[in-house]
Amino acid sequence: MVAGFVSFGRLILGTLRDLAPIILVIAFFQLVVLRQPFPNLENVLLGLVLVMLGLALFVQGLEMALFPLGESMANAFAQKGSLAWLFAFAFALGFGTTVAEPALIAIADEAARAAAEAGVVAADPAARADYALGLRYTVAVAVGVALVLGVFRIVKGWPIQYFIIGGYTLVVVITGFAPDEIIGVAYDAGGVTTSTVTVPLVAALGIGLSSAIRGRNPMIDGFGLIAFASLTPMIFVLVFGMAV
Repeated sequence: MVAGFVSFGRLILGTLRDLAPIILVIAFFQLVVLRQPFPNLENVLLGLVLVMLGLALFVQGLEMALFPLGESMANAFAQKGSLAWLFAFAFALGFGTTVAEPALIAIADEAARAAAEAGVVAADPAARADYALGLRYTVAVAVGVALVLGVFRIVKGWPIQYFIIGGYTLVVVITGFAPDEIIGVAYDAGGVTTSTVTVPLVAALGIGLSSAIRGRNPMIDGFGLIAFASLTPMIFVLVFGMAV
C-alpha cells in the first residue's frame, strides 16, 4: 500500500514536471506581458490540480490496462494464425476507438455548426447532427481501413515510407478536386483522430503484433500505424465532402 502511494506520488510529480512549461508560459504572458491578475484564480488552481490528477490517472491506466491488453490481444491473434480475424479485430479496434474519440466528437460538432452557418447544410439541429455523425463515421471507417492496411504491412514486412509517400500524394491530388469548405476539416480530422483513446491501443496493436511475428522488429515494424490512422481520414473526409 505504501509503495503504491509512493509510486502514485512520483507519477503526480512527473505530471507536474510535464505541465510546468505551459504553466510558466501562461503565467509569464498573463502577469508580465498583459500585466493582469488571473481571473478566478481559485478556479484556475483547482482546475490545474484536477488536470494533474486526471493526467496521472490516465497515464497509470494506460500502463496498467490499455497497453498490456492491446499487446496481448495482438499476440493472441497472431498466434491464432487467422488473417481474417486479425483484420476484423484491427478494423473493429480502429472504428470503435475513433467513434469514442472526444477530440473527433468536438471537431465534428464544430464542423457541423460552421457548415450550417455557411449554408452548406440546413441550419436545423437535425441536419447538423446528421452531418456531424456522418463525418464521425467517415473518419471511423477510415481509421479502421488504415489499421487493416497497417496490419497487412506488418505481416508482409513492407517498408512504411512508400505507403506514406503514396498516401500524401493522393491527398494532394484529391485536394484539387474537393470543395474548399471541406479541405480544412479533412486536414484537421487527420490530426484529432489520433488522440487520447486511439493512440494507446493502436500503438499497442502494432508493437504486440510485430513482437509476435517471427522476423519482425518492433522498432522498425511496430510503429507507423498511427501515421496510417492520421493519413486515411484526410482522404476519406475529402471524398465525403465531395459526395455531400
